[in-house]
Amino acid sequence: MIKISIKGNNKVIDNITIKGHSLYDEAGKDIVCASVSSIVITTVNGILKLYNEALEYEEKDGFVSINILMHNDVIDKLILNMIDLFKSLERDYKKYIKII
Repeated sequence: MIKISIKGNNKVIDNITIKGHSLYDEAGKDIVCASVSSIVITTVNGILKLYNEALEYEEKDGFVSINILMHNDVIDKLILNMIDLFKSLERDYKKYIKII
């Protein structure tokens, strides 16, 4: 199961940590894992293109930690959008992804 931990409040998020594998399907066919990865990569890359020093992130197999170092309307909306997308996945695939 993929577990997503969010630290902060409803408007200002300071850290998002993602751990685990969904095990929805075998590697290369796992649409839950691919969805989470796409959401994270798109959001992180978008923010870093706009604000190069807004985030620090660490990534390894089955683990991503994102520290949000800078807050403004654009960054906070992109982060909240990422969380909304995770919530949508959680609703559809609750056995495979959980926001804790």
